Amino acid sequence: MNYKRSQRLEYGGDYMREKVIIKSFPNGIALYLNGELPFEKILEEVGYKFSDARNFFGAATMALSIEGRVLNEVEEIRVLETIRENSDLNIACIVGRDDTVNKNYVRALAHTEKSAAEEANGQFFKGDLKNREVVETENSIIMLGDVYPGSTVISAKSIIILGGLYGRAYAGGNGREEAFIAAFEMMPEKIKIGDFKYTQNTKQSKWGIRPKVRPKIAYVKNDRIVFEALTKDMLGSF
Repeated sequence: MNYKRSQRLEYGGDYMREKVIIKSFPNGIALYLNGELPFEKILEEVGYKFSDARNFFGAATMALSIEGRVLNEVEEIRVLETIRENSDLNIACIVGRDDTVNKNYVRALAHTEKSAAEEANGQFFKGDLKNREVVETENSIIMLGDVYPGSTVISAKSIIILGGLYGRAYAGGNGREEAFIAAFEMMPEKIKIGDFKYTQNTKQSKWGIRPKVRPKIAYVKNDRIVFEALTKDMLGSF
């Protein structure tokens, strides 16, 4: 549902005052939600706030931090849907803003986007890969979306996914072991970097946007693929 200024409802005789507060941090938005009011009232105010700030935020891709109250998975999804319906933002994932790894990630994200923009052969792809779709390029690629199970992204260089990797990713064509694969949420079916392969042994029971995700980077070390928390320093070493 879209929310307009005229749709603000009264609560307890007064207009809702600061039931929802939006603050920004590098490449992300911190959404402070009142922990005492009914969730439906909060959801209405979320819709109003983002509708009112639509032009301010534009069509940026950002991480979202939810603070002030604990939401279950259904409530998180409803908040995300309300934001998407009332803004042009692309919310890539939900993070815990106080988590050191996530703080490092948003800084790394800014560094990565700048580096990709400066690389003449860099490529951007916006959207999800579903239904066994395949994207293949001879260049490094930054994806703004999720790679669903059964779908594949292939790059002769490196891959950065501003979303979840739940399918397959192949980087470093022609045996390029210096390539890497990075993602907001790293839960791949299979990845390959250069001539080295990694296959997930456990079947994933659930996937999608989750709170406090831990962004990771996969690369070749000592003749095998390793996974580490993604930091600015880590990206800078490649």
